[in-house]
Amino acid sequence: MDTKLINVGFGNIISANRVISIVSPESAPIKRLIQEAKGKGTLIASTCGRRTRAIIVMDSGHIVLSALQPETIANRFMDKESSAGEAKS
Repeated sequence: MDTKLINVGFGNIISANRVISIVSPESAPIKRLIQEAKGKGTLIASTCGRRTRAIIVMDSGHIVLSALQPETIANRFMDKESSAGEAKS
């Protein structure tokens, strides 16, 4: 199994294989999810003090906060997948 790493801003990197979803932080259920993760100690803030623009839910139950837009992170996933596909060909 090939480990793919994605930059989520400011030099912070996550494993692409462990990501379940990337969502926007505006909705009330997502805000509750953040508060619950903070209480459990599974919240990872990688914003470097900037405004949270994307929430990344990991398969381990960890919640990662990022200052990048969800679309930007998703594009980085697509770039990794397309470059991996070209390397295998």
